[in-house]
Amino acid sequence: MTTAPAPALSVLDLVPVRTGQTSAQAVAASLALAARADHLGFRRYWFAEHHNMPAVASTTPPVLVAATAARTVRIRVGSGGVMLPNHSPLVVAEQFAALEALAPGRIDLGLGRAPGSDPVITQLLRQSGTTSDVDRFPDHITDIRSLVSPDGASVRYASGGTYEVTATPRATTMPQVWLLGSSDYSAQLAAAHGLPYVFANHFSGQGLERALDLYRTKYQPSEENPEPRTFLTVNAVAAPTHEEAEARTLPNLRTMIRLRSNRPLIAQETVEQSLAGASDFDSMGDTMGQAARAGWFIGTGESVASSLAEFAGKWGVDEVMISPIAGAYEGEALDTSPGRSQTLELIAAAQAG
Repeated sequence: MTTAPAPALSVLDLVPVRTGQTSAQAVAASLALAARADHLGFRRYWFAEHHNMPAVASTTPPVLVAATAARTVRIRVGSGGVMLPNHSPLVVAEQFAALEALAPGRIDLGLGRAPGSDPVITQLLRQSGTTSDVDRFPDHITDIRSLVSPDGASVRYASGGTYEVTATPRATTMPQVWLLGSSDYSAQLAAAHGLPYVFANHFSGQGLERALDLYRTKYQPSEENPEPRTFLTVNAVAAPTHEEAEARTLPNLRTMIRLRSNRPLIAQETVEQSLAGASDFDSMGDTMGQAARAGWFIGTGESVASSLAEFAGKWGVDEVMISPIAGAYEGEALDTSPGRSQTLELIAAAQAG
């Protein structure tokens, strides 16, 4: 049983791709997981943007959000986030305004400043058309907020006069815009724009205390958000036993070590493959793994729910977004995510008492 008040729970999905799994199967598994999260009462379900990674299929959040919105009823769906330097602000605004029209009152637009991949992919993305200049990130946030609003935005000609632009012709509601980040810069930018802010704690967790303090103390109220609002992301695995939870943690942990040590990336291993390859990494890799998992929430449903409540209370947030990173055993159906679904179910059941 938890002693601290239970926070609202949400889900962050990178659409993991495991050994032997096709992109279609990985996406089907995530859509099924989103429907399950909706049924379990989770508050929101977000898709990240990453490119050219064998273990990650969440390359196009707007497409995944549309598919998820069509398969759910209550839960908010959105991006966690769209990496704005990769895209034209007008394209992003039009995509999410259309999503808001499809599912009014249920769309979140999380915006990030990181590219979500390597420099080669960034250049390839920019070859498809004019995308955002990373140095103009603050201006483009303002542009998107105006474009998705019912009033739209005005483009002023150098020679005089204006040109009116709206993301959709007759919008009545607009997606909720969130700013994502893991630095002082993102926290202060969110505060200056009067935007809700999400600290990407699942990625590293370093600088969390300072970022939240900067955001809250420097916050400038906006019409949509008169008070600062924030929640945190975490990596979590829950299972009937601690032993199973630890085992299901290994595939994601080994993927993370490969990424941070610049080793060749592969599809996510099964639990059995991870156990068989336990001696693959040197002491530096092992140190990376230990440092990373120290901030993860791993255990039974009851222990993880209790730790999440304490974590939320410590940082003064009423919501925690879980990235359910549980890996799969060999033989588990390729179009499902039993370990990830189990994580959500056990934590939700523990919270419900």
